[in-house]
Amino acid sequence: MSQRSARAAGPALSWGLPLAACLTLAGPPGALALGLPQASPVPGGVALLPLATAADEPVAPLVSYDGQRVMVLRQVDHWLAVVGIPLTAEPGSAAIVIRRTTNGGAQALAFQIDSKDYPVQRLTVPPSKVELSSKDLQRVTREQAHLHESLASFVEQAPSTLQLQAPIDGVRSSSFGLRRVFNEQPRSPHSGMDIAAASGTPVRAAADGRVIDTGNYFFNGNTVLLDHGEGLITMYCHLSVIGVQVGQPVRAGAVIGRVGATGRVTGPHLHFGVALNRVFVDPALFLPPSAASPSPP
Repeated sequence: MSQRSARAAGPALSWGLPLAACLTLAGPPGALALGLPQASPVPGGVALLPLATAADEPVAPLVSYDGQRVMVLRQVDHWLAVVGIPLTAEPGSAAIVIRRTTNGGAQALAFQIDSKDYPVQRLTVPPSKVELSSKDLQRVTREQAHLHESLASFVEQAPSTLQLQAPIDGVRSSSFGLRRVFNEQPRSPHSGMDIAAASGTPVRAAADGRVIDTGNYFFNGNTVLLDHGEGLITMYCHLSVIGVQVGQPVRAGAVIGRVGATGRVTGPHLHFGVALNRVFVDPALFLPPSAASPSPP
């Protein structure tokens, strides 16, 4: 994808607050050189929004989007909001809310969400993985609640980088955002990147972080979640072996598990997910071009 900046939108949305006039700012040039993800303000993408703050303002403003805390990073002469856009977002005008820590005032920064069409993927899996029994449905409901709780983690420390390492080398077998059809039944779009590899292939941490969850999930199989700071979380699924424990710090490139075929799968692979402000976004925006580009058929 080509780097694009979030475009100024129309009037600020109503947030039930005494908001000042919205700001209209272009995205920062050369964002990738600053260790940032590629800007792509589409459903499932990332918006990079410069904030009109004093260059010497010592404390980052508090920023939220859709009620969730947003990452704010210090740049050379301004603060920058790094906003994850959910796959369910409608194209059109959107806004973040900025609350100043110095005077408590609030204002809206409007931006435009562009449209994007994702392809369809049809898969055949065991019927028990599509038509769930009441017992399995209860398990999935519990696991989803637990996962959302883990994604709510927000450590007040910026990530060491937002340019992630590829967790494994392999052929990308399924990309983010695919509209999936299991056994001819439509299901939720794909929330990560699938990378095919042999069982037992070492899976490595995409960046420095801390383990915030491990476990065996009905759909995701053996799973590890790493917290990298300020709402950036990476997820590694379908592992054959989990090699870390909750609370353990890890360095970028450290082995955290091995590729497997646990959960709802059609073969060994790694499902790699990236979340910002509690929503999964396209991992390709955070990876080097060689790892982010789809592999040829």
